[in-house]
Amino acid sequence: MDCGVTEIADDIAAVASIEVVPRILQNVCRLTGMGYAVVARVTPDRWVACAVADHIDFGLPVGGELSVETTLCSEIRDHHQSVLISNVAEDAQYANHPTPAMYGLQSYIAVPIFCQGEFFGTLCAIDPAPAPLAERNAKETFELFAQLIGAQLEAGRRLAFSEAALTNERAGSELREQFIAVLGHDLRNPLAAVEGGVRLLRKDPTGPRSDWILSQMEASTTRMAGLISDVMDFARARLGGGFNVDLSLDGEVGPALLAVVSELWTAHPDRVIEANIIVPEAIPADRQRLAQLLSNLVANALTHGAKDSAVVVKAEISGPMFELSVANQGPPIPSGTLARLFQPFERASATPTQQGLGLGLYIASEIARAHKATLTATSTSEETRFTLRMPIGI
Repeated sequence: MDCGVTEIADDIAAVASIEVVPRILQNVCRLTGMGYAVVARVTPDRWVACAVADHIDFGLPVGGELSVETTLCSEIRDHHQSVLISNVAEDAQYANHPTPAMYGLQSYIAVPIFCQGEFFGTLCAIDPAPAPLAERNAKETFELFAQLIGAQLEAGRRLAFSEAALTNERAGSELREQFIAVLGHDLRNPLAAVEGGVRLLRKDPTGPRSDWILSQMEASTTRMAGLISDVMDFARARLGGGFNVDLSLDGEVGPALLAVVSELWTAHPDRVIEANIIVPEAIPADRQRLAQLLSNLVANALTHGAKDSAVVVKAEISGPMFELSVANQGPPIPSGTLARLFQPFERASATPTQQGLGLGLYIASEIARAHKATLTATSTSEETRFTLRMPIGI
């Protein structure tokens, strides 16, 4: 494996960040009398100039590429040895080699650069005229410079890794703190309702309001159970690598989705939920998880949508895709919020009466991911729509 799994642009930037490289290239030219010096990134299929000193108008700038098969660096990548040619015409090994002839070279030197023990590229110099490289101890100097460049690359990689780890740790710490704060806040109200109900029943266990108190306590415990269920799903997605789903063919997806709509309509009898769910055949899906996804989307629409307009649910098979959408009218979601909508604890609005951990859309997106599906959101002044598109291969 090459040093790191980075793009060539990152390698060019890494070399450019080493302040001493331009001075090294100028000193290389001065020491050898050669006109073109370069730090090259060399991979199995690419040769790219990362830093250049060009005094002979060779014409290959930073970012310029040569066909790696036509370079001696390709051979150096294999044998990890320096190559020094003072005079191509008098060199027994390279006099008839195609590379010097192709590029019009009479003198050439290249030494390998290593980063974290892996081959990175070469430090090279070329010129159309011979150069007394052996007399000037060029090989030893080049190898010293190459070691310096490699060491600087390693330091840069270690710093970038440490910064990324620190950023991830800070993000994780912030997420944990937010999680604890939101969970504690949202559990407080239903727990307080249960405690209040217990106190009232102790005073008058068989009074005229006891049935109403018990129903309110039951609703509160149901709400707490839902919060805990969301917490478990969140932990499973964040710590367990996502949801486990059964993608075997299931002919009961349609009825499961209709059941979700019926349950939510029963819970919100004052709202209109229009459902057009046509799934006449079996599809490879986990119906329980898809039902959970739909429940989260419809609950979100009921919470944030206009109270005097319908929530519209559609599900159908369209060619090789299963499509499920939930739409509602109401104020559009700001673009900044829309971009973060599927992140944990994100909410479309932050009204004082809003309930929930802000995990519903995140969990829905994780269920979609487990089905190798896409879940997208669009929001305009006319409607907000969530759309799941899942390949089914029918």
